[in-house]
Amino acid sequence: MAGFSRVILFGNNQKFKWCEKIMAVSLKQALVVGSYIVGQRLQGKKRFPLVLMLEPLFRCNLACQGCGKIQHPTEILKQNLSPEDCFRAVEECGAPVVSIPGGEPLLHPQIDEIVRGLVARRKFIYLCTNAILLEKSLDKFQPSPYLTFSVHLDGPREHHDKCVDRQGVFDKAVAAIKAAKAKGFRVTTNTTVFEGANVAEMQAFFDYLQTLGIDGMMISPGYSYEWAPDQDHFLKRDQTKALFRELLAPWNKGKKAWNFNHNPLFLDFLMGEKDYDCTPWGSPSYSVLGWQKPCYLLNEGYYQSFQELLEETAWENYGPKSNNPQCQDCMVHCGYEPTAALDALHPANMGRAMGSLISA
Repeated sequence: MAGFSRVILFGNNQKFKWCEKIMAVSLKQALVVGSYIVGQRLQGKKRFPLVLMLEPLFRCNLACQGCGKIQHPTEILKQNLSPEDCFRAVEECGAPVVSIPGGEPLLHPQIDEIVRGLVARRKFIYLCTNAILLEKSLDKFQPSPYLTFSVHLDGPREHHDKCVDRQGVFDKAVAAIKAAKAKGFRVTTNTTVFEGANVAEMQAFFDYLQTLGIDGMMISPGYSYEWAPDQDHFLKRDQTKALFRELLAPWNKGKKAWNFNHNPLFLDFLMGEKDYDCTPWGSPSYSVLGWQKPCYLLNEGYYQSFQELLEETAWENYGPKSNNPQCQDCMVHCGYEPTAALDALHPANMGRAMGSLISA
């Protein structure tokens, strides 16, 4: 799946240690996002977005089994948001970080114009891509501290190509990552971990990613998306905690310096060391259909304005504490990384979170 957002306040290189590598999230981004959160709270705002999930189109050049985006009707798959639509949504929302998923954003004929406009607005952009078109598209973009290509890689070659149902995609993505880094772009990877994942294989995969010189790895449990063709490999909450405890054990014990592009508190949550409730307004989603009612996994409909989304949504009906049966097993990043980002500003957590930003 090419489209994921990551609410990122503080990067992490190695738990409780001073970093010896370049930090995944820039200090500039961390300070901007942290200042934004403080400013929103000083204004007395209870609900405010951290990341806008801006979906300029739904069509894709892959048909991944865990993705439901391309299940939309053909007439919707043909539609694109215009650059003006995108800029209006970004300004209406006000979030400091913009994730551009899809579909495959590089299929959009004006994606370069959209990115330039967002960079000019000083938004931190994560352009999520399967990287099939990335290498030949690099000349459309300029390296910027505000732009990161987030490349979808779900595991080593055979596993990833099986997930995306096409041979050769892994090698093409790796070649694109190397080309983008050679041109000076920021690049992160984005990995979804499904039920039945081979832990040793995935750990070796993380080791391999470090050799590519990427600017950070992002990971997420496979979440229950009702439109996805494959409904058999999504994780339940207890499964997620057990799997991520085992998967991240070398990092958690300081034996691996895997460079995660995450707030470490979110990784603690995945391992069951933190008990968070969902922050469903933290990552609103805007597409050709409008502002999606939360959560975007539930397909409950759309609002025409962001303000309507904030004011008309019954927020108490979302998250595990709501007793909504559809929320009980979910640990999806778009709901819980905002919670971790807010928790990072608690005095008891600030030392840990800020320590993860220090680089030699």
